[in-house]
Amino acid sequence: MSSNELIRHFLTQQIELGGSSVVLPRAPGTEVDAESEPRAGAVAGAEAPAREEERTESWTAPDGRVVRGSAERVELAKLFYEEGSCTRCALGASRTRFVFGTGVPDATVVLVGEAPGAAEDRQGLPFVGPAGKLLDELLAGVGLDRASNVFICNVLKCRPPGNRDPLPEEVELCSPILRRQLEILKPSLIVTLGRFAAQALLRSDAPMGAMRRKIHSYGEIPLIATYHPAYLLRNRQAIAEVEADLIEAAKLIGGEGG
Repeated sequence: MSSNELIRHFLTQQIELGGSSVVLPRAPGTEVDAESEPRAGAVAGAEAPAREEERTESWTAPDGRVVRGSAERVELAKLFYEEGSCTRCALGASRTRFVFGTGVPDATVVLVGEAPGAAEDRQGLPFVGPAGKLLDELLAGVGLDRASNVFICNVLKCRPPGNRDPLPEEVELCSPILRRQLEILKPSLIVTLGRFAAQALLRSDAPMGAMRRKIHSYGEIPLIATYHPAYLLRNRQAIAEVEADLIEAAKLIGGEGG
């Protein structure tokens, strides 16, 4: 990915993260005020209202872009720049976009899927196809959404060819990025979507049926495992089971499900 493509992709990601904390300096290294410069949302044609409480830190990226916002937002931006050109495994050469994540940096819940699909690979954002639409509908049912209290990412940040299952070595090589995301986000709850995500975070080879309907832990963070929304598109009868899992998730964080 060229530097210009990386910049455009980064700005798209930042819009998804609330956009207002990214400003474009007049020249690399220039100190600017967020109120006087175009916001990332405005640059890309999307409005993103400024939130004063987030303007607590500032970081100048290697290309001269300035990121301002909460500590979590700045750290996520640093991680994106560090890993956006990752070639640890062969997927780095075959991907179209590096799919970092989407949501808010002060997320209460982090949802972790398995790997990007075709639509995600094209757009550089997770869960943007039919499965993502279904996921958004299910989350809304318990008062969760990626615009206010959720961050969504995948174990793998690059699409496996033909949407094949992730290989163990790919999971191992990509897992440091996910671990760092979770360290930055410090969510109150993790919800894994699909068997591979649950197995990767729980270091388990148990089937999904054995991992569901239990409260696990990732370090000190509670973790609930449920089906991937792509599975639900093929098995509509399982939607009720995921709804039950998300109600339990909402109870754990004191949300609408409680």
